[in-house]
Amino acid sequence: MLIREATADDWPRIWPFWHRIVAAGENYAWDPGTSEEEARVLWMNPAKRVYVVEDGGTVVASAYLTPNYGGPAARIANAGFMVDPDRGGRGYGRALAEHLLSEASAAGYRGMVFNAVVETNPAVKLWTSLGFTVLGTVPGAFDHPRHGLVGLHIMYRAL
Repeated sequence: MLIREATADDWPRIWPFWHRIVAAGENYAWDPGTSEEEARVLWMNPAKRVYVVEDGGTVVASAYLTPNYGGPAARIANAGFMVDPDRGGRGYGRALAEHLLSEASAAGYRGMVFNAVVETNPAVKLWTSLGFTVLGTVPGAFDHPRHGLVGLHIMYRAL
């Protein structure tokens, strides 16, 4: 497994699983109908440091790191993670999360916050195992296609 910064050439290898995950409408507060161009702008934004996980030359996961706030609060990071659903359960998400936490700390961030973690997302278990806590939950904020209205967690970890 290789974790590295993404290049523009990686987007065509990220898009298929990005689209599949977002179109499912279960774990991200992005429009399931997001076009490829809109998704590229969201994910590959130059203000973000984007990473990929490669295994055997195949991109199997991606994440970005960016400031969550600006100005005097710019030392709190935000990140987004996606693992190809066909590659889940193999440790890619944990390895990528540990890498981004290390990168965020090295970049001078003092903490990381996730603004909208769907409470039914299996990744909640990963985040809590990595030291994130739920600061609060916005009840019924997410219309899940299988579970109906569920909450969105705001999660935080100091670095």
